Amino acid sequence: MRIPGLAAGAGCLALSAVVAASASAVAAPGAPGAPGARPAAAATTKRPTAEPTRKPTRKPTRKPTPKPTRKPPKFVEGQGTGGNAKCDRVDGAAASAITVEPWAQRRLDLDQVWTTTRGEGVKVAVVDSGIDDRSAQLRGKVVDRYDATRTSTTDCYGHGTAVAGIIAASDLRKSNVPFYGVAPAARLLSAKFTTGESGNGPLLPGAIRWAVERGAKVINVSVDAGDTPQLRAAVQFAKAHDVLIVASAGNVSEQDRANAKESESYPANYPGVLSVAAVDQNGSISDFSNIKTRIDVSAPGQDIISIQGRGYIGGLEGTSFGAPYAAGVAALVRSHFPRLTYQQVINRILITAEGGNGQGSGHGMISPFAAVTAQLDPDAKVDAAATRPLAGAVPIAPVPPTDHRTRNIAFGIAAGALGAGLAVAFGGVVIPRGRRRGWRPARAAVPAGDDRAED
Repeated sequence: MRIPGLAAGAGCLALSAVVAASASAVAAPGAPGAPGARPAAAATTKRPTAEPTRKPTRKPTRKPTPKPTRKPPKFVEGQGTGGNAKCDRVDGAAASAITVEPWAQRRLDLDQVWTTTRGEGVKVAVVDSGIDDRSAQLRGKVVDRYDATRTSTTDCYGHGTAVAGIIAASDLRKSNVPFYGVAPAARLLSAKFTTGESGNGPLLPGAIRWAVERGAKVINVSVDAGDTPQLRAAVQFAKAHDVLIVASAGNVSEQDRANAKESESYPANYPGVLSVAAVDQNGSISDFSNIKTRIDVSAPGQDIISIQGRGYIGGLEGTSFGAPYAAGVAALVRSHFPRLTYQQVINRILITAEGGNGQGSGHGMISPFAAVTAQLDPDAKVDAAATRPLAGAVPIAPVPPTDHRTRNIAFGIAAGALGAGLAVAFGGVVIPRGRRRGWRPARAAVPAGDDRAED
């Protein structure tokens, strides 16, 4: 099960490479590229520079626990002015449908790092389809909104909301909600540039620039776009303002890979952008994860659970959902080390990743606790060669969850054994002496000249 309205397995948003923004502005309502047209119906748009996200052939490894409660949303865009859009938003399943803690949370063990930071003081921008913050876990977190589509500032599609949930959903486990975000104290900026699976290419750079101007320290871009001068300039603008961009590496189908149609995804492939691949719960790189793009790190991106409206949805897959896990880690690092530059933050995340050496894994699985607590030289350099694809995929072994009960029992046994050993040693000294004195108390010798000798 995936976000309703999203092409099966499509994780990243596919962007149109049409750059004639002026032509779109004057198109008649209902025509391809006009504000009144649905993006999916724009059959006459030009082919993007990079291949759009395709449907992967591999199915999710297990049946998702939560399921949507009703049909996918039907979105009707407005006629070119904000506020005129009809948005039929969908609420996912209740939290009770999540019967176990999501594997990604268990794998990253976020409780460890939260004793140090939860992302306080950091704004994270979600450049996507908007954010629906009706959920209790997102309510009050969106501090500013931008709508490049001129339709509605909210999320009528669901993709951006799922991304935002992974980044910053509040921890409500005391209310029996098993799902939570990586950096729950971070604040969110919603930069909406698309209304569905296909987006308007020229709108993406503007959304990135808006996020920079509104004070974002981390920008998540779960998008598979082509290389354009406008996008390159927007990324350079962010870097010049010390803003860290985290981007999904993109998705490909097995057929495209077999036919050598796989191509680099942007902005992930730009230098200075943290590029994220997807892994499954066994720690292996997902079949759909783009290995043509330059990869920095890997993150959970298969069988993912996140927020949908007021509820939850499971079975999400795509590098789109790996990127926000890494963006959340970047927010934790920037919160704890506010003086580090964006590149120094990236270096910490790469150096502390869990050693990937397989094709498309980059430096390995992100490690939130190590990224925040490791003692590193702020100017430590990273081996750039480690990010290049290598031959022969090697699974990234998952770290088993800590068994606190067994550990406590072991500590108890060790302490008992130590106490018994000390008791035996004490008895070996005291008992022979007691026997020699007939168990009479010993008298201390009084030094000569001491006044107490006359008592």
